[in-house]
Amino acid sequence: MQIGHPAGAAQTRSASTPVNTQMGSLRVFVFALFFIFGGITSLNDVIIPKLKDLFTLSYAQAMLVQSAFFAAYFVVSLPAAAIVRRLGYMRTAVVGLLTMTAGCLLFIPAASSGLFITFLGALFVLAAGITIVQVVANPLISMLGAPATASSRLTFAQAFNSLGTTVFPYVGSILILGSLAQVDQATLSATALAAYRAAESQVVVHTYLGLAIALAVVAALVWINRGKLVEHTSPEGSILKAFGLLKQPRFAFGALCIFLYVGAEVAVGSLIVNYLMQADVLGLGDEAAGKHVSLYWGGAMVGRFLGAYVLRICSPGKVLASSGAIAAVLLLVSATSTGAVSGWSLLAIGLVNSIMFPTIFTLASEGLGERAAEGSGLICMAIVGGAIVPLITGYAADVSSLRMALGVPAVCYLVILAFGWFARKPLQRC
Repeated sequence: MQIGHPAGAAQTRSASTPVNTQMGSLRVFVFALFFIFGGITSLNDVIIPKLKDLFTLSYAQAMLVQSAFFAAYFVVSLPAAAIVRRLGYMRTAVVGLLTMTAGCLLFIPAASSGLFITFLGALFVLAAGITIVQVVANPLISMLGAPATASSRLTFAQAFNSLGTTVFPYVGSILILGSLAQVDQATLSATALAAYRAAESQVVVHTYLGLAIALAVVAALVWINRGKLVEHTSPEGSILKAFGLLKQPRFAFGALCIFLYVGAEVAVGSLIVNYLMQADVLGLGDEAAGKHVSLYWGGAMVGRFLGAYVLRICSPGKVLASSGAIAAVLLLVSATSTGAVSGWSLLAIGLVNSIMFPTIFTLASEGLGERAAEGSGLICMAIVGGAIVPLITGYAADVSSLRMALGVPAVCYLVILAFGWFARKPLQRC
C-alpha cells in the first residue's frame, strides 16, 4: 500500500524524497507537527464551556465552536493539497503554521468585539492552518519508512498528537476555566454586558497570543530547515478527480468512517466538562472537570503507543471492529449508570479511540496504488464530521439530556465496527 505521496499531488512515485541522512530529523519534525495541531484542536473542549457560560449558549449553539473549526477541513483540504503540489511539503507546512498564527491573533479583535460569531471566525482561520499542516503531516510520515509498516508508523505519530491533546487541555483549564467569573448576566445592561464579555474574553486572548508567538517560532525553524526534503513540485493536473475514488466501495466506506470517527471523538470530548459537572456523575467544578479532558486524550495517547505494536501482529480490521464495539458499550454504560462508573466509562473511550483514525485511513487507502495521494486529500475533507456530529449531539442534549445525547456517537462507533469487519481481510485485486 502506497500512501507516501503528497495529498493531491501529481501521480509520481518520487514527488518528494527525504535525504537519507535527514530521515530521523524529518520524523522528529513531523512528530512535532502532530503534537502542535493535536494540542490546539483539543483546546476547543476547554473553550466550549467558557464561551457557553460567557454568551449563555445552548448546547447546540456551543457546539458551533466545533462546527466552525472542523468546517475548515471540508473547505481547505483540497486547496491545501494543491498548495502541497505547487510548493512542496516543507514550504506548505510554513504556510499552514503562519495561517495558524493569524488565527490565534484574530482572537484579539474577537475579544474586543464581545461577539460570539467573531470567535467562530478566528477558530475557522486557525483550523484552516491546522488543515494545511495535517494534509502535509499524514502522507509525509507515511513516506518516511517502509510502506508495509505505514499503519503502525502513522499510529505512532498519532500518539504525539495525543500527547498534545493531553497536555494542552490541562494547562488550558487552568488558564481559561480557572478564571471563570460568576456573574448573573441577566442583571447587566447591554453596555455592561458587552464590557463584561470583552473583559472575560481576555483570558482566552492571552492563551492564544502565547500560542501565536510559539507558532511563529516553529514556522521560522521549518523554513530554515526546508532543504532537508528534496522535492519536485508538479502544479499540473486537477485535484477534483479525487472524487472519483468514492465509486470504490472500500474507500467510500472508509471515508464515511473517518467522518463518523472524528465526529464521535470530538462530540464526546466536547461534552466531557459539562457531563462530569453533573451532580449524578462526578459533580466537579469547571476547572477540575476541564482537567479531566486530559485523561480522555491521554487514554488515546497510551492506546496509540500500544496500538503501534498491536497493529504489527493483529489484523487491523479486527482491531478496528473490536475498538468500535468497546466504544459503543462504554457509551451505553456511561449513559445508564451514575457516579464514578458513569464518568470514568466516558473518559475510557479515549483509549479505544486511539487506533481508529490511522487504521481507518490505511484500510480505506488499501489498493489505491498511485491514486492513494488523491485519497489522502479526500479523506482529510471527511474530517468535517467534527463539525456536524457534535452539532447533532448538542441538539440531542438540548431536546433530551446529555445522557441521551451519547446515543449519537454510539451509532457512529457501530458503523465503524461494521467497516472494520468489512475490511478485516486484505483487499482482493481483480
